[in-house]
Amino acid sequence: MKTYVLDSYALLTYLQDEAGADEVDSLISSARAGEVKLVLSVVNLGEIAYIVERAAGLAKAQATLGIIDQLPIDLVEVNRHRALWAAHYKASLSIAYADCFALALAEETGGRVVTGDPEFKPAEGKVPVFWLPANR
Repeated sequence: MKTYVLDSYALLTYLQDEAGADEVDSLISSARAGEVKLVLSVVNLGEIAYIVERAAGLAKAQATLGIIDQLPIDLVEVNRHRALWAAHYKASLSIAYADCFALALAEETGGRVVTGDPEFKPAEGKVPVFWLPANR
């Protein structure tokens, strides 16, 4: 079964119905049907929470987390191994530390990162990337 690692960009695109939302919706439908597995690092979940809270307040962030909790996405906790793997990516790539957790999770699971964030360009060749249309 194919595994897709959702970056915060992918879920925000879906939740805000931006370009790329249809692709994420299709992955969610496939996960509901048991055809693919979707995973999300809790670090990237936290990133979504702070982005939404900054833009629209705490109540909206809490509502957003409630929506995410209803989706067929496995949340993956951070452990020492994953934190150090992300640190290795951060040391060698010009990419945000939170994004490095998605990279580490993709490498660990053999999955593909789902994002439209151009910051992931330097990671091409390290892990597979499912590119969404860039819209930000």
